[in-house]
Amino acid sequence: MAIPLYSDILGISNTEISEAIIQAEKELFQLRFKKATRQPFKAHEIKHTKRRLAHLKTLLALRLDIIEQSHNNIISKLINN
Repeated sequence: MAIPLYSDILGISNTEISEAIIQAEKELFQLRFKKATRQPFKAHEIKHTKRRLAHLKTLLALRLDIIEQSHNNIISKLINN
């Protein structure tokens, strides 16, 4: 399995990103639990899940910043007029 790419998630919506974040956090918890209880698991999956989670959170934060900036611009235009 290859390391997930950032470009793979650029086309999905914000709600899908939120759902994917929740799913990735659950998966990461399960992998860490397997590691702690010495159950068999693939060690590289922890790294891949952490990276996918970071990509998702970064993209969501960037999109929310863009929305907030556009919202602030609209409010400042209304105040100035």
